[in-house]
Amino acid sequence: MSRTTKWLVFMLILSAALLSGCGGQESGGEAAPIKVGAIFDLTGPTSDVGTPYAEGVKGFVEWKNANGGLAGRPIELISSDYGYKVDQAEQLYSQYVQEGVVAFMGWGTGDTEALRTKIAADKIPFMSASYSANLLDMEVAPYNFLVGTSYSDQAIIAIRWAMDDWASKGNSDKLNVVLIHHDSPFGQSPVPDAQAFAEANGVGFTDIAMPKGATDYVAELAQIQQFGAQYVIIQNVSSPAAVLLKDAKSQGFDAQFICLNWCADEILLNLAGDAAEGVMGTIPFTPPSSPVPGHEAPDAWLKQNGSSLAEKGLHYSQGWWTMAVMAHGIELVIQDGKEVTGENVRAALESIQDFDTGGITDPISFSPTSHRGSTSLRLFQVQGGKWTQASDYISADQ
Repeated sequence: MSRTTKWLVFMLILSAALLSGCGGQESGGEAAPIKVGAIFDLTGPTSDVGTPYAEGVKGFVEWKNANGGLAGRPIELISSDYGYKVDQAEQLYSQYVQEGVVAFMGWGTGDTEALRTKIAADKIPFMSASYSANLLDMEVAPYNFLVGTSYSDQAIIAIRWAMDDWASKGNSDKLNVVLIHHDSPFGQSPVPDAQAFAEANGVGFTDIAMPKGATDYVAELAQIQQFGAQYVIIQNVSSPAAVLLKDAKSQGFDAQFICLNWCADEILLNLAGDAAEGVMGTIPFTPPSSPVPGHEAPDAWLKQNGSSLAEKGLHYSQGWWTMAVMAHGIELVIQDGKEVTGENVRAALESIQDFDTGGITDPISFSPTSHRGSTSLRLFQVQGGKWTQASDYISADQ
């Protein structure tokens, strides 16, 4: 090899080293993209809510990239439908980590909980649409972050509201509450904390599983009636919740129903019709029927692309703003001039205090000791066929 050839080889190696160390520039001067992995349920049993949520995550990425990206760097979202299958979720997660993602957007409770140990070992900040309190254990899940109010906090807020509502009506009989739920880790998630809170406050409590694939819930309603429940909390998605409400209406069942967030949506209104009237909902993400400033950007983006937030519903803005929180953490790393790694993104997320979602949620805060983004939400009630705000923010901790 001649001296000139050796010099050219040396310069090529040096140039490659400089480019790889410059923190975000590729050849040609283009900003290197930030890779984020995602799994969505587009064809599985929760696809009715999973599809608009996925569209919201993707919509935010497209909007953010069209408006300069993350401090000048585009987001490259690598995603796939996993059909709500835990083994498929684990396979896709491992594949995307190998492809270099620095953060991950997940979906269900079963798969998010199953991935906790691997997420921690890989040091990949992870946000999903599961709000299981099991994901808040900092020893087991140090890289999981919850943007939505946890299912446990939602159930506690529902019981707290039931206690106040029962007392305000002058009732002296013992208050009894039933939590009826999907027969899965998702459904069972709030049961222990809800039971502990109820028993500590002298409230009668029991839980009842909703059989998968049931065409009616007459037997479960009989159990609820036998228990003497005046308030029934539903931890399920909209389709089975609508069947339960229709059965209750046809039988003249007069207990107050309270949906936790996955059945408190527009899908329930469409499926249950008049049977949904008067139902309460613990909704961490403000529905489009109660406009707030945080709805404006996603609605404008959708209208620019031939749709609207009114058409897509609250789960679209839920996905949008969950991705927005993750993106904010990544952007803080870039702005600080640090390398975008999972560890640095986690530290940036833990520095977030009172992140403003424009009224979509209570301001989001994390810390090195807690990834519980918010403990508060507002209750909504179905009035005239739409979700109407029925309370100010109520905290599970108050």
